[in-house]
Amino acid sequence: MASLEWSRYVYADLEMAGFNRGGARDAVIDLLGEQECALSAVEIESRLQGRGRRIARASIYRVLDLLVARGLAERVVVGPGEARFEPLEPSGHHHHHLFCGQCGRLVAFDDPGLEKAIDRLSDRLGVTVNSHDVLLRGACEDCR
Repeated sequence: MASLEWSRYVYADLEMAGFNRGGARDAVIDLLGEQECALSAVEIESRLQGRGRRIARASIYRVLDLLVARGLAERVVVGPGEARFEPLEPSGHHHHHLFCGQCGRLVAFDDPGLEKAIDRLSDRLGVTVNSHDVLLRGACEDCR
């Protein structure tokens, strides 16, 4: 989904829920909407500072917590006390991640075969899977 489309969707959702637009919230939403993969709060803070926006990390976390609570963003836990955040597409389209334990890089990947395997597994188990997260841990291409 294009950043503008996701951002519009988020702004509409928040407006319907009674939230006013705000400087920190808008900055985080716009930045997240431009990303292809998850960012930590520290990375968000750094990128916003690079754009001349000084926003307290606590404010960034409040925005991220709101987006996650409303189902607009996803928290990807990569380690103890270490999370990254990315937009959730309303269509349900998503990707999975490989976390490099050496350099800390998060690599996004799509795998239609994996999606089909998850569907087959849910059928075999007789369960309904509404969502799933796949986080592989290992070494990225640069660190192998």
